[in-house]
Amino acid sequence: MASAEIVQQVTRLREQLQTASYAYYVLDNPIMEDSVYDRLYRQLQDLETQYPDLIVPESPTQRVGDQPAQQFTSVEHHVPLYSLENAFNLAEFRQWQDRWMRYAGSMPSETPPEYICELKIDGSALALTYEQGVLVRGATRGNGTIGEEITSNVKTIRSIPLRLTGEAIPERVEVRGEAFLSLEVFARLNQERTEAGEPPFANPRNAAAGTLRQLDPRIVAARRLDFFAYTLHLPETSNLPQSQWEALEWLSGWGFKVNPNRTLCPSLTEVEQYYTRWETDRHQLPYLTDGVVVKLNDRALQTQLGFTNKFPRWAIALKYPAEELPTVVKSVTVQVGRTGALTPVAELEPIQLAGTTVKRATLHNPDRIAELDLCIGDTAIIRKAGEIIPEVVRVLPELRPPEATRYEMPTLCPECNSPVVRVETEAVPRCVNPSCPGILRGALIHAVRRDALDIDGLGEKLAAQLVEQELVRSLPDLYELTIDDLMQLDRMGQRSAEKLVQAISASKTRPWHCILYAIGIRHVGATNAKLLCKAFPSIGQLAKATESDLESVYGIGSEMSAAIAEWFQVAENQTLIQRLQALGLSLSAAPSTSAASSTSLTGKTFVLTGTLPTLTRSQAKTRIEAAGGKVSSSVSAKTDYVVVGDNPGSKLTKAERLNITQLTEAQLLDLLDDSVSI
Repeated sequence: MASAEIVQQVTRLREQLQTASYAYYVLDNPIMEDSVYDRLYRQLQDLETQYPDLIVPESPTQRVGDQPAQQFTSVEHHVPLYSLENAFNLAEFRQWQDRWMRYAGSMPSETPPEYICELKIDGSALALTYEQGVLVRGATRGNGTIGEEITSNVKTIRSIPLRLTGEAIPERVEVRGEAFLSLEVFARLNQERTEAGEPPFANPRNAAAGTLRQLDPRIVAARRLDFFAYTLHLPETSNLPQSQWEALEWLSGWGFKVNPNRTLCPSLTEVEQYYTRWETDRHQLPYLTDGVVVKLNDRALQTQLGFTNKFPRWAIALKYPAEELPTVVKSVTVQVGRTGALTPVAELEPIQLAGTTVKRATLHNPDRIAELDLCIGDTAIIRKAGEIIPEVVRVLPELRPPEATRYEMPTLCPECNSPVVRVETEAVPRCVNPSCPGILRGALIHAVRRDALDIDGLGEKLAAQLVEQELVRSLPDLYELTIDDLMQLDRMGQRSAEKLVQAISASKTRPWHCILYAIGIRHVGATNAKLLCKAFPSIGQLAKATESDLESVYGIGSEMSAAIAEWFQVAENQTLIQRLQALGLSLSAAPSTSAASSTSLTGKTFVLTGTLPTLTRSQAKTRIEAAGGKVSSSVSAKTDYVVVGDNPGSKLTKAERLNITQLTEAQLLDLLDDSVSI
């Protein structure tokens, strides 16, 4: 048991180290020699080793975990992490202002809107959750609704505080920002990889995203990611900042690094001046930026404007023109997607474009090829659409060589040799053979996504093998795979096969809307699947719905309703549903909250720590909530159970200190099975 003097010494050392770290990594103004910092750090480390009960998650010694993670778990964002609408020139930017003004109605002339301009950092978005001022969760953007929990990796980023400092620390806050690699660090990292015989990273953005998904936090720490915070979310009951500028000041006051090049603009004229200035000056920055983020400063106005299905109405990314370069089209190949769509792709002489090596570029469809007047051998201008997907902008016919040949789309599917069909109203030709390997491969890759069946360990290469070996001809076949089947595949050992079979089996517990999305009905996305499952709580009800019934659901249009109704009329799809039901997948909604409230787990609070043998974090959470329980991200005196898997974190230590009941996954499942109405 540590004495009061030791506790005071540990507290003082933590404060000294945190102050020094903030000055070095956030303010870029060191106040302490490295040797002094190292000596204080070692003193703290020795004391925590001697008195392990004094270790807390926010201690500077806890930034890098000792053990690599086995996998990441999916987590739902407390507040959706929306993307931004893009404007690619000033004219489109002015159109955005016209749209939000029309939506808001007339604005008082005496209070013209102000704008905040911030540089758009070319990195990877993060969502950070703090409770009682302590970092408890870090997550990737994912699909905006569900991301991956990477808290151990986030803790290695020195410009992210483990504990908030300053005044008015809220009980709970979620901070959003961008993790990135500086150009200097990126260059050093690639030099080290080249010297080690490893392939260099294509660009800082990909390197940052890949670094965040490393299972070993020690690797993440070595790569020296940085972070800029750009917004915060507080509970509605909290005192909220009145403006975006004030929100940035709050973040800075709590210890976050906020981009110093932000500015408050009283009108669009100043916004356009800022944008024009940084189009040139951005090349002098120590990091990459591909545009300017413009937000309305008034947060009350932000709330009034709200969101579309995809974007906030009160913000936009004003992008700089995409870089364009010429290269030679060597050939054209065709990809077959899960809907049977045939997409032509130009195979190119490799070029460096916007920080990446580009070897392929989409041609979209046959009409686009005809519009371009493309020949194999042409010199074409390539750019990145939204600086992400390479595309052919135009060809240069004056440079066309005599041997150039005109390209014609195939009339037979390149995957299965079936006749290709093109509907008059569509620009894309399609293969309509349901057994086509290209369709099966695309459908399988879609089905195992995190927002669908969430089957970890089944990637594109493995999906291709399963289809090629004819082990999977339709989705239900996935659930009939054995360990022996999987061990026939390349690079698949017994342990990996066992884990994959377990992950496939665990996906049977996925909620109804995730399974509907996994089925892959054309036009039905993850968000629309939730809307449909809320309106039609079972597969039977959805199958019987008319197009009129479907269109009565907010957000479901005529094209989608026609596709859904048509899908259920196909005999093969009816068989697929029957097989999924027989295999035990849940094709109906979980019990409602009111029904769950009558179970024996009502009001019980669970905390999950470590990697469970068969259930993902999101699957366990779904099962617990369906039984009336609640899942919390942190341990407290109000926690009833801690569910412990492999490699548990500090939550287990705290649970033991508070004498909270611990459960294995098997005990949790028994408890859920025993939870009956009372």
